[in-house]
Amino acid sequence: MANPVPGKKPIRAPLMRWLCAATLLLPVFGARASGVLTTLYTFPGTTNGANPNSLMLSTNGWFYGTTQHGGYGGTVFKINTNGAWARLYAFTNGLDNSEPQGALVQGDDGDLYGTTSGVSVYYGCVFKITTNGTLTTLYLFTNQINGSEPAGPLVKGSDGWFYGTTFYGGTNGAGNVFKISPNSAFTNLYSFPRGSDTDGENPYGAMVQASDGYLYGTAYGGGANSAGSIFKISTNGILTTLHVFSQIPDGADPDAGLILASDGWFYGTTQFGGLTAYAGSVFKISASGAFSSVYSFGTGDSAYPEGIVQGGDGYFYGTTGVDQPGNSGTVFRLGTNGTLTTLYSFTGGDDGGEPSGLIRGADGCFYGVTYNGGTNSAGTVFRLSIVPDFQASTMAGSALNLTWSTEPGGMYQLQYNSSLNSSNWTNLGSSVAATGTTLNTTDTVTSVPHRFYRLVLLP
Repeated sequence: MANPVPGKKPIRAPLMRWLCAATLLLPVFGARASGVLTTLYTFPGTTNGANPNSLMLSTNGWFYGTTQHGGYGGTVFKINTNGAWARLYAFTNGLDNSEPQGALVQGDDGDLYGTTSGVSVYYGCVFKITTNGTLTTLYLFTNQINGSEPAGPLVKGSDGWFYGTTFYGGTNGAGNVFKISPNSAFTNLYSFPRGSDTDGENPYGAMVQASDGYLYGTAYGGGANSAGSIFKISTNGILTTLHVFSQIPDGADPDAGLILASDGWFYGTTQFGGLTAYAGSVFKISASGAFSSVYSFGTGDSAYPEGIVQGGDGYFYGTTGVDQPGNSGTVFRLGTNGTLTTLYSFTGGDDGGEPSGLIRGADGCFYGVTYNGGTNSAGTVFRLSIVPDFQASTMAGSALNLTWSTEPGGMYQLQYNSSLNSSNWTNLGSSVAATGTTLNTTDTVTSVPHRFYRLVLLP
């Protein structure tokens, strides 16, 4: 288990998938899912920013994010799916403070809200910024009692207030939960105790609000095993600890917050712990505190997960900070049954290194940032397109039925060929738009000895 230090990282062209069917003789052989990565932007490491932390998708279709460094103390930027990029704001380390880390969140007014964690002058701040770059400081953390170093993102509550956490400070120095209105009214809701066996310390990741009105979140450390906790808190500050991590086998140091999945459970990651005691895990927990480990890293796949997001196909997609071959991180896909597939391994070169979280775009692709790497070693913005995966095939007489995975909204074309040495692929029917997570079609095959099939995900 590492000693947490905020601000430091521990450690669409057409896409195709093909298979071969030896008609009437052999079954169809499918291929595992994989990802195609496109680097959209490489940070220069100068006044335009370095070391990006996260992205969010605005209602105007642009992605907005922050860099922890570059300029005088980090930046705010925007980028679209074509890679068009613009710096919106460079922090000055004055009343705007410095070093934003958490993702931005959009308010009902269309403005973006976030936090800085720098402590050279103040103890961090809450700010809002318009989509054209006008920044306003809403609240300055000026003493330890009010909290210090808000490293995690804000979440917009159903009551219109924004809720967040500070990693340090509060009455006991172990972090706070606070709320702030769009017009800067500020209230401390809860101060984590120091040295408690039942409560955690140092909340870090994003909270999520459920339909019961409670906010669910994680504390990075503390508890009986100094491994962190999962909690829920009411909007008036009543906190209940749902789970205290034990390091082995359930994980330690959850640093990426929680998501509420389509099955009604909360899912999250721990940076360390799990079955291997050091590599991290994915877990789920119910609103009542029923806890279950879903996956433990460190068995030759990757290590130190940095959060997950659920795709339209029901799978969870996430990133790890390190992988065994190149030690530069991965993107993975995880089923609710605990089956993990590595979709992409970063090299630490031009494609970046140490990815930190994903978001799902309107086009069904996943977008994210790498904290370092790229041509200037200052991080990148990337897009990961998931190549469709053949899932099943059945043969009844001369009728071959094929089923493949889809992203809702994607446009798919099935094609066939009698030889991989030929470039003359023939469309099997018309292209089809997916409305769910799978599509299927039937091909009638009679006298051909074999036939190759491929899927094309149209741009």
